[in-house]
Amino acid sequence: MVEGLAPTLHMALLLGLGVFVSIIASTTTATARGASVGVCYGMSANNLPPASTVVTMLRDNGITSVRLYAPDSAALAALGGTGISVMVGVPNNVLADLATSAPAAAAWVRANIQAHPAVSFRYLVVGNEVAGGDTRYVGPAMENVHSALAAAGLGGAINVTTAISQATIAVHVPPSAGEFTDKSKPFMLPVLQFLQRTGAPLLANLYPYFVYTYKAAGDMDISFMLFTAPGTVVQDGNYGYQNMFDATVDALHAAGERLGVSGVDVVVSETGWPSAGGEAASVENARTYNQNLVNHVWKGTPRRPWKVETYVFAMFNENLKENGVEQNWGLFYPSTDRVYPITFI
Repeated sequence: MVEGLAPTLHMALLLGLGVFVSIIASTTTATARGASVGVCYGMSANNLPPASTVVTMLRDNGITSVRLYAPDSAALAALGGTGISVMVGVPNNVLADLATSAPAAAAWVRANIQAHPAVSFRYLVVGNEVAGGDTRYVGPAMENVHSALAAAGLGGAINVTTAISQATIAVHVPPSAGEFTDKSKPFMLPVLQFLQRTGAPLLANLYPYFVYTYKAAGDMDISFMLFTAPGTVVQDGNYGYQNMFDATVDALHAAGERLGVSGVDVVVSETGWPSAGGEAASVENARTYNQNLVNHVWKGTPRRPWKVETYVFAMFNENLKENGVEQNWGLFYPSTDRVYPITFI
């Protein structure tokens, strides 16, 4: 979800939707499964606890991966030396500079990555849900940032990628028919080719909540979104799908293969469910979705039954976002109290 995105704009992005997924996991022990699920640490709020407190909360809850939307200096200082894996974003507003200037990309890497040698960087996310004419900057910016990391001796340690929105997918059910929108194909092809060449995954922001509330997949029952359907809902050849999560991750892979690119892993860089502020937004549904997500991720999908990777959106309710559901995605209140109980370990 674009930080600060208005609900009406978000809805527009989701119409014509296809959703895509993949999720983090680990071994089959409860501790390892929990530890594999990351959390998005958004900062669109003026009442959040200090970064040092947030890092303590991550560790206390067994969360070993975190997403930052920008290289916030306080957060990176607090994360240094903890061993927590960090996904950090290159903000959309600097993409043009990094795409057109290799020296600018090198300077960005020096200031924001090399300056924090104690941080365990995992992904460098070049743009989040980039849309419109700005998509032309994503590929060149990825190339320049990748080269800058390699020159700094970090090329083998940090994957360069980008995070795409659900609106890039035109078809997601049945999964085998997954396809990118005609508008997004010219952008997605070079991105996927870069990722295939470098071995990095594609990041995708997935929200079954919006699929349900905007009726983007028809009048599917909410149980298909919450992982609570008692049996197969979508039959696709020999594969049965019991939840939207599995269906959409396989649809995204199919969409890439239709462009002639295979073997690119998918990471869900955002997913979650709001606890208030709109249709079907409740503490009960939010807890059900996120707990079932944590319990499910290690299983993979019907077509890809191996570990996948995901980040729950979000760590906190964020009061500077639009009124309604946008302010109510957090696992925690800014007070550090839980919005609802959920077990990561």
